[in-house]
Amino acid sequence: MRPEQVKQYLEFYRDLGIDILYRRDPIVVADSEQFADPTNAEIVTEPAPRAEVTVLPGISPGDDTLDTIRLDIGDCTRCRLSQGRTNIVFGSGNEQAKVVFVGEGPGADEDEQGLPFVGRAGQLLTQMIDNTAAKEGIPIQRGDVYICNVVKCRPPENRTPQPDEMEICGQFLYRQLVTIKPKAICALGATAMKALLNNREGITKSRGRWHKWRDLPVMVTYHPSYLLRQYNQTARREAWEDLKTLFHFVYD
Repeated sequence: MRPEQVKQYLEFYRDLGIDILYRRDPIVVADSEQFADPTNAEIVTEPAPRAEVTVLPGISPGDDTLDTIRLDIGDCTRCRLSQGRTNIVFGSGNEQAKVVFVGEGPGADEDEQGLPFVGRAGQLLTQMIDNTAAKEGIPIQRGDVYICNVVKCRPPENRTPQPDEMEICGQFLYRQLVTIKPKAICALGATAMKALLNNREGITKSRGRWHKWRDLPVMVTYHPSYLLRQYNQTARREAWEDLKTLFHFVYD
């Protein structure tokens, strides 16, 4: 197995919360008769029995598709978020997109319609994608990208998802990204940034810079709901600059 494959496996299981590895130590054997005279005791070290080699499964099934992932989610009740949802919000857009936008979680409008980013924040995101691409001469619109969230069910009162909720849904998000194989990912807001990058920096320090998830470049920018809640010209301008950088990297 190549080193880069080992690295991918280890990073995948770390993201699932498995962070303990063990190795088998040698077995120490001594002749019981020699213990009568401890000064003459000879300690013999024998190699441990050869451990059985187990091949770790891939990051996702080799024939994984978005339809398969959606079927695997099913009528999910894996965490508490399922108790208050109306619809699972899986994702939407071009399944062969070169860019995937990852948000935090569904809001009320998304929960009702079963589609991501259809409320006010979604309308702003659509404008940001369409207008930025048009101004830069890049022939794409929202339908050409793929959009999904870290969690697939609406958190109560739109609260931030809890770590265990993000961990459970994270396995499906990771499979989505591996299946689509985009050229780059755009993390919208701090929750998406932390889920993908395990980044403890604030969003203002991380935005506008390239990061990596697996081997995929990640651009971090503000969540559209932040731009709506705390409107200021500087934050909006920065978000648009982030999209310009993202689109030129992907499509030029």
